[in-house]
Amino acid sequence: MSDVFDIYTIIFLALAVFIFWRLRSVLGQRTGRERPPYDPYSARDAVRSPATDKVVTLPSRPTEVASRPVEATPPSADRWKGIADNGSPVAAGLDAIVGADPSFDVKHFITGARTAYEMIVTIFAEGDRRQLRTLLSREVFDGFDAAITEREGRGETAETRFISIDNSTITAAELRGRTAQITVRFMSKLVSSTRDRNGVVIDGHADKVTDVTDVWTFARDVSSRDPNWKVVATEAGQ
Repeated sequence: MSDVFDIYTIIFLALAVFIFWRLRSVLGQRTGRERPPYDPYSARDAVRSPATDKVVTLPSRPTEVASRPVEATPPSADRWKGIADNGSPVAAGLDAIVGADPSFDVKHFITGARTAYEMIVTIFAEGDRRQLRTLLSREVFDGFDAAITEREGRGETAETRFISIDNSTITAAELRGRTAQITVRFMSKLVSSTRDRNGVVIDGHADKVTDVTDVWTFARDVSSRDPNWKVVATEAGQ
């Protein structure tokens, strides 16, 4: 009986060794250099939250270059329907911008411009220079900074609260070299006031809604990987 047990034991051991060898030959060995499992989310870019750093991302450029060129198609007659009249200088300017940056989306731009407008007006009232610097050109920032400094020197504080942005219309668009420039007229309703060091309202109204029109120009280098537009000019509109 003992001999029979030994024979079966040897047979099972031999069979186990054979199966192990076959699995090894099919599946291979781990060398420590294998690629980690594919993570479908690992390649995604991080997005900076406007709530934390108030960096407004307007129309973005693609991060990857197409593997083959895309044939250009002539613009349709209603390409800028609701944005600019066909054949107008604004339409021609938008055509030029798209020609230099095919990823440009005018509706996306307008949405971002409205967000930037409200944000800049609000943080200017708060005197937040750090945030303003990221959204304005150097020349425009210097003007805003000087106004904040004068206000602080007099001990005044400003308060601005948006009620609505009723209209935002592109009034000009052009491509200057590699720089795209788009001018937008904003018509909004807001509550705005300035108080002296004693808290007395000396300008504007603390509880009255006022109609305001501003004309701002945004610009960006279409050859840059930076997708952000900056305000390069501001003026009060009619």
